[in-house]
Amino acid sequence: MQLKKRISRVLKIKTSLLTNRATIVLMVMLLMPLFMALPQDIRDEDRRQIFNINQGWSYLEDHLPRVEDLPRSTKHWEKINLPHTWNRTDAVDQVPGYRRSASWYRKSLFIPASSSNLRYFLEFEGVNITSEVYVNGFLAGGHIGGYLGFSVDMTPFVKHGESNTILVRADNSYDPDVIPSQKSDFHIYGGITRDVRLNVLPVCRIDRLLIKTPSVSKKSAETIVDVALSNDTPLAAAAEVEVFLKDPGGKEIARKKVPLSILKGTSHTSISLPAVRNPRLWSPSDPALYTVNVTLRRPGQVPDVISDRFGYRWFEFKEHGPFSLNGERLLLRGTHRHEDFAGYANAMPDSLHRNDMKMIKEMGANFVRLAHYPQDPEVYKACDELGILVWDELPWCRGGIGGDLWKANTRRLLEEQMLQNYNHPSIIIQSLGNELYWLPDVAGGDNMDSLRAMIRELNSIAKKIDPSRVTATRKFTEGADLVDLVSPSMWPGWYSGVYKTFEKGINDARKAYKRFFHAEYGGDSHVGRHTENPIDGDGMAISEGWEENIKPQKVRNIAQLGDWSESYIVNLFDWYLRISEQADWLTGNAQWAFKDFPTPLRPGNAIPYINQKGLVDRAGKPKDAYYVFKSYWTTTPEFCYIESHTWTERSGPADLGREVKVFSNCDEVELFLADASQGKRARDIKAYPASGLSWKVKFAAGPNKLRALGYSKGSPVTADSVEILYSTRKNSEADHFELSSQPLPGGLLLVKATAVDRTGQRCLDYNERIYFTSDGGGALLVDEGTPTRSSVIEMANGSAQIEFKPERGSRGVIEVRNQDFKGAYLIVNE
Repeated sequence: MQLKKRISRVLKIKTSLLTNRATIVLMVMLLMPLFMALPQDIRDEDRRQIFNINQGWSYLEDHLPRVEDLPRSTKHWEKINLPHTWNRTDAVDQVPGYRRSASWYRKSLFIPASSSNLRYFLEFEGVNITSEVYVNGFLAGGHIGGYLGFSVDMTPFVKHGESNTILVRADNSYDPDVIPSQKSDFHIYGGITRDVRLNVLPVCRIDRLLIKTPSVSKKSAETIVDVALSNDTPLAAAAEVEVFLKDPGGKEIARKKVPLSILKGTSHTSISLPAVRNPRLWSPSDPALYTVNVTLRRPGQVPDVISDRFGYRWFEFKEHGPFSLNGERLLLRGTHRHEDFAGYANAMPDSLHRNDMKMIKEMGANFVRLAHYPQDPEVYKACDELGILVWDELPWCRGGIGGDLWKANTRRLLEEQMLQNYNHPSIIIQSLGNELYWLPDVAGGDNMDSLRAMIRELNSIAKKIDPSRVTATRKFTEGADLVDLVSPSMWPGWYSGVYKTFEKGINDARKAYKRFFHAEYGGDSHVGRHTENPIDGDGMAISEGWEENIKPQKVRNIAQLGDWSESYIVNLFDWYLRISEQADWLTGNAQWAFKDFPTPLRPGNAIPYINQKGLVDRAGKPKDAYYVFKSYWTTTPEFCYIESHTWTERSGPADLGREVKVFSNCDEVELFLADASQGKRARDIKAYPASGLSWKVKFAAGPNKLRALGYSKGSPVTADSVEILYSTRKNSEADHFELSSQPLPGGLLLVKATAVDRTGQRCLDYNERIYFTSDGGGALLVDEGTPTRSSVIEMANGSAQIEFKPERGSRGVIEVRNQDFKGAYLIVNE
């Protein structure tokens, strides 16, 4: 029986796949883990109890389709904790493709004997992409579609006073009936990639709160709480629902009681609270969160209580004009985020999710587009608390439109996404998809009439669920009349054109679309790659200063033919931000993307399989471009950053001034070469480059120390420094590689490969691909897609690095080679 049929059946009627009780008992015994996990403090009380059960799972990498086949598997169960994905490393290793298949997860739960009438639910925050959940051998539930939470009622299959075996089959195989398309420019990871909880609930309980704020102003705010209730008893139950409203400081400011009769099954009630006078409005500068507590009381029973937070705000995308929040113009300063981190893939702990959002906030952003799917609940929670406005996106990414089953799945996933994320004040935009018509998965999938009809239907669903949110699409201008907000594809200076045409591009879009937002711009940059004269804003490649009378050359496609230097992308962003910050009509834009991330579609990149458009690398280390944004978007804390800390070797003719830029949010910056001041500059965002913080510096041959002092109101408040080794001799052709190492914390070594000419001078113009290998004791740290944990990587100005973990007392040999040079060796622990 096919997966979707099995799950569809269990969602309608919970029918057992196995009817022979003896077979079930035998299976459970065979599958019993070596340990049992007991959720702490399960009480024999008819009340809500929540337990995180991430610890103590087992994992079987076997695609067996049926649960009854598991005892015959010859593969080994591996002990793991959640979140987990089987694509942690193969997404970026050097073997083409990545595992798109199924695997099994297992956990044992001891459920104590109970005299109370309790219900037991397994709550999954996300399993990619489809899943089946078994309890003691019975199919209890599942889900079609990743990136969203779902619950499974395990109550009918629970054995009290015994161990209960939970089995989950997760499957990320190619499936044209489930979005996103496999042709998307990111990996579709497989596994239980988010948290799992055991929810012990009373038979009469609150299922969900939807908190609505239909009218908000600076003087008053309305609040309506829709409460969904469940009653698993055979009779209607007399009850009382009481709603408490608390302000951001925790003070109760309103309450209301409603008597009702809870019918068998599910029911709903809607409660309007007294108006809040002079509400504290939620905004990026003051993310004020109110709390709604709802209590369900029944005679003689422990109350069921749940709560959620929300915010009062209103917003508007004005026609052909700016965005306003709470009646005041706000420029949306944004970026994008994929759910991924080096060494974890998308199976990230909450701490890493939150750290991403903190870094986005710290660089001054007030907006994020969550690409291209709903993300971990911790992300939305962090955005609410930090004050980051959100573009949330249905994972309809590429692949065109599918058949009836595809449509049913897509409609349902939109409904689930909006209901799960309903109460977050940070979410203002509900995107219905991205690059919809590209690379259709089925014949006719790019039919424009069908695509428009589907967008029209999805827009109606979104407006019915939450009319306050703006609907949008990106790169589907053919449906601009069907949604509230449009984002055409505009990449001046990268995929097309030159970055000096950015201003014209956004002005043309303003005229063409009633409500326009510029999502996605930027370009790739390879950490440590720099050039003295990067391609300029007119697309001209200019000599680096060694040659005379060299005519500048036009670069037709910078993404394909440019050097992917940090120098170029810094200039592009500097130009964009200078224009954006001064356009008083602009809604805003969102740079693509905050962090480097893996993609199966880009094996030829400088770091293979990594989209390197991030402001930080895949491990969250800032590139130069991060500080460009921070200089425009922040005022505190004061900082200055000399471009660049990864550009520590430069060259040029004697007495030729070389440009040094400092990115800062200070009023003034003074630059020093050794102890000699190169002058103090006032910061002016109308000036380019670097808001006027640019100097021509004549370096001496050998080491040169640069120091920048940032001033606020005439007093120095911050500083930065970097040492540059300067050569007045141009390197000749690369002759060989040299390997060296330096210690890192934790006993690791950083191994550096340098391309040098016959005199031993570093070849700053050598950017070819190289290959690291090791033999003997110790191991290279690889398959993480970062500048220091990739065994295959392009050099950056004649240099590349990799981390190595030595084995104590054992000789290790590290080699670097490529097509040009057959190998250089470094011996460790000789």
